[in-house]
Amino acid sequence: MSLFDRQPPVVWISRVALAFVWIYQGIVPKLVCQSPVELGLLAHLGPLYGIFCSVMGYGEMLFGLLILLSPWRWPFLLNIAAMLSLLGFVSLHEPGLLTEAFNPVSLNAAVIALSVIAFISMRKPAA
Repeated sequence: MSLFDRQPPVVWISRVALAFVWIYQGIVPKLVCQSPVELGLLAHLGPLYGIFCSVMGYGEMLFGLLILLSPWRWPFLLNIAAMLSLLGFVSLHEPGLLTEAFNPVSLNAAVIALSVIAFISMRKPAA
């Protein structure tokens, strides 16, 4: 029996949902169809924002896989910190996005909630 077999179903549901969000957000708006909104946000980081967009896309895909496959609880805490940081970045640089349909506030709140649920529900491995 592996560590993953001992986790409650709610942890797996959270893992799959969170991994989907990160992998989708890495692939679609950053790699396949570089979103003008994503590029506009990243333009605040300097002249290499187009390259940075691709690097972020691959990083988000890897983070999604980490959340899905990792036996540890800490990626859920890192996820919460990332969501709060990204929300702060958007609030500072593109506050108009906070009132759009399917905006960063609602997405980040759902992602944070799933992370909290998984973190609390995840059993620590037996020593």
